[in-house]
Amino acid sequence: MRKSKSIILTEGSILKALTKLAMPIIGTSFVQMAYGFIDMIWVGRLGSGAVAAVGTVGFFTWLANAFIVIPRIGAEVGVAQSLGRKDPDGVARAIRHSLQLIIALILMYGSAVIVFRESLLGFYQLGEEIQGMANNYLLIIALGMVFFATNPIFTGVFNGSGDSTTPFRINTVGLLVNIVLDPLLIFGLGPFPALGVSGAAIATVIAQMTASVLFVLEARKRPELFRDLRFFTRPDQAYLKKMIKMGLPMSLQSALFTLISMTIARIISDWGPTAIAVQRVGSQIEQISWLTAGGFQSAMSAFTGQNYGAKLGQRVYRGYYVGLGIVAAIGVFATAVLILGAEHLFGVFIPEPDVIRLGASYLKIIGVSQLPQAVEILTAGAFIGLGKTAPPSIVGISLNLLRIPAALVLSATVLGLDGVWWAISISSILKGIILSTWYLRFMNTNAEMLQLRGENVA
Repeated sequence: MRKSKSIILTEGSILKALTKLAMPIIGTSFVQMAYGFIDMIWVGRLGSGAVAAVGTVGFFTWLANAFIVIPRIGAEVGVAQSLGRKDPDGVARAIRHSLQLIIALILMYGSAVIVFRESLLGFYQLGEEIQGMANNYLLIIALGMVFFATNPIFTGVFNGSGDSTTPFRINTVGLLVNIVLDPLLIFGLGPFPALGVSGAAIATVIAQMTASVLFVLEARKRPELFRDLRFFTRPDQAYLKKMIKMGLPMSLQSALFTLISMTIARIISDWGPTAIAVQRVGSQIEQISWLTAGGFQSAMSAFTGQNYGAKLGQRVYRGYYVGLGIVAAIGVFATAVLILGAEHLFGVFIPEPDVIRLGASYLKIIGVSQLPQAVEILTAGAFIGLGKTAPPSIVGISLNLLRIPAALVLSATVLGLDGVWWAISISSILKGIILSTWYLRFMNTNAEMLQLRGENVA
């Protein structure tokens, strides 16, 4: 009999369960982050214009996450809660509907991006040369969007089941493919022509496709999860509506976050392509913090979902405090690293003195918000595990929207470009404070949660 790779989340040490589940998720997040890092390191050797082109296209891949998040949450929460209830039919239903939905959504989105890409890129006024590079890069990425979108669904399925090792292993293979292909296709070597930023896009698509194939092969070995892969079966409309309703708030938050980021980027573009490159590379560096916290968000979501499905309310409550202690340590450490190592970190990507100076300022200002940002990310996972996605979306959307007027006002002062960074940092601080307060109030006043906790006091 094949040994299960899943971690039991409904019994035993909470700290051990969360940490053991989160570590491979964090590893997977870093692997995904490394795709962008490696592209930026190699593309950075082509100049800040190439970085600006690739960075601008990154907004459209971020926007794709708005479509991915609905079926991803449906897969992760549906699998976790069904396993907690010991409902194998529910597990199969969640997986099948999630995969059907993402394929339909991403084909529509990718087609729209291909058709309207020139107009979309024209919004940023990048200049003819940079826009030409961005146009080619976006076309290639859009053609391979289906692989980019389905991998997170498979990852959500395995994470929800308590198996975070399999996604880490598969995504690592994809990264290795990308590492090998990037320099070959960007700069050319032997029979490979030098393709510039287009080569970086092709390398990414091939790497993502490799991971997708490996996920499908793994799914065929896991009948306890993937026992109903009839993708062409008509979906259950009621179940699909329930999935969409649960994921829609987070989808809207993701979409608006990207659109807001695009608007902020347009504000930043008034300072030239160097400022755009600073924001893009700076956000890549900052990912070290929020992707680490994001690993515990996914772990908290799976943990909360399984224990909520099993009606272990007291364990749900205690688990949040354990997770809070973990991400607090992450946030404090990230603040120290970003503030104290700002110049050195930025110099790794673009070794230009003016860029390093602007980039260091970005990292120091954003560094102030790392602790509350980590708390917000974890708390969102706790809400998601309960199937309640509205609170993190309401907090996220409202305070992200405030970034635009705040950026305009602060950048018009003596702060200049730094005013944009402060608008982002302050909003992150407020999100962490407000969302964590909301969750604790919910857990201590909601009748269902109080009842579950009372029936399952350890």
